Amino acid sequence: MTASEEQPGSAAHVLELVANGSAASRADLVRELGLAASTVSLRVQELVEAGLLTESGEGASRGGRRPRLLRVADNGAVALAADLGSHHIRTGAVGLTGDVFDLDEHAFDLTAGPEPALDVLAERLAALAERQRAAGRTVRGAGIGFPGPVDAGGARIIAPSRMPGWHLFPLRDRLAERLGLPVLLDNDANMMALGEHRAAHPTRRHLVVVKAGRGIGSGVISDGRLHRGARGSAGDISHVRVDEAAELPCSCGNIGCLETVASGAAIAAALRGKGLAADSATDILRLVENGEPHATTLVRQAGRDIGAVLAVVVNFFNPEAVILGGALSGAQPLVAAVRGMLYERCLPMATSELTINVAVCGPDAGLLGAGHAVLRRPAGADGPPAPAAAGRG
Repeated sequence: MTASEEQPGSAAHVLELVANGSAASRADLVRELGLAASTVSLRVQELVEAGLLTESGEGASRGGRRPRLLRVADNGAVALAADLGSHHIRTGAVGLTGDVFDLDEHAFDLTAGPEPALDVLAERLAALAERQRAAGRTVRGAGIGFPGPVDAGGARIIAPSRMPGWHLFPLRDRLAERLGLPVLLDNDANMMALGEHRAAHPTRRHLVVVKAGRGIGSGVISDGRLHRGARGSAGDISHVRVDEAAELPCSCGNIGCLETVASGAAIAAALRGKGLAADSATDILRLVENGEPHATTLVRQAGRDIGAVLAVVVNFFNPEAVILGGALSGAQPLVAAVRGMLYERCLPMATSELTINVAVCGPDAGLLGAGHAVLRRPAGADGPPAPAAAGRG
């Protein structure tokens, strides 16, 4: 199974339907899945025995016996979760019901190379695991969101932008060896999409969740599940060519990519070129909030460029919602410009019921997605995952 990906009718899919409120009993699951009652009972029993579901109480009768109600178990099981940015490591322990324990953020430069990052990540997650065990919680594994592409097997980093030394680094296996725990690795935008979907939009089936920070990425939820495409590159919007970027060279080797003008790194570089102090998304937001005209203009144009790319996505994919996350989603001029471009360039049929909002979970979305990716796997599925996402830089 891929990181937090449920095959239709699988035990993980059953767990997800109960978790997001789509089903509250075995009868509900039979109607949702279109499977035989005996097959559903088998899946439910597997999850109950694994300690992931509980069955108690009685629901309303629909003409027969009152059904017993299914709930996600709150048995103290947690997953270690880490959301890595190019300049920070954010960690926490995620419970089955979505609680986050011992949240922490540590400044660190991933461009320093994989070995120093592995040391820091392993040290912080090992300490986090000990705190959970001391509190009486069971640690089931670790989920990692990385700000760059991940190979089809979910094990190695593939040519991330502006991160020398990371290409082909086997982060999943090296970290699993250090922690003595199963590890799931995926692109940070995919993890954010999973977390935002489950925590804030569980009943929506089709979403595009954009992460606009130092880089730009997106995760696609299709029919309630993370969609990766044939090789895992679904949702890659950062290297789509846009007019505003003209002939600007990109780290991918092409010219005119979206990230060369609309990413936090690109905006900060442009502001420094104008003599303004801007090294991070926080600096950009501060300048925009203070009404600095160059910052406001650049952020608004970035929103237009992102919106132009998303307009093609919306017309093609027809999602129910476009959710804007990442640090730059805190800039209202960017959000307004994205919204304006979508309404201007998309078909009325695609936007008549389209929701365009800022992410609800904020910086915790990636942690929630990474934690749930581990926790929602049935017992016995703790080995290396099958093909995972080739993420976005």
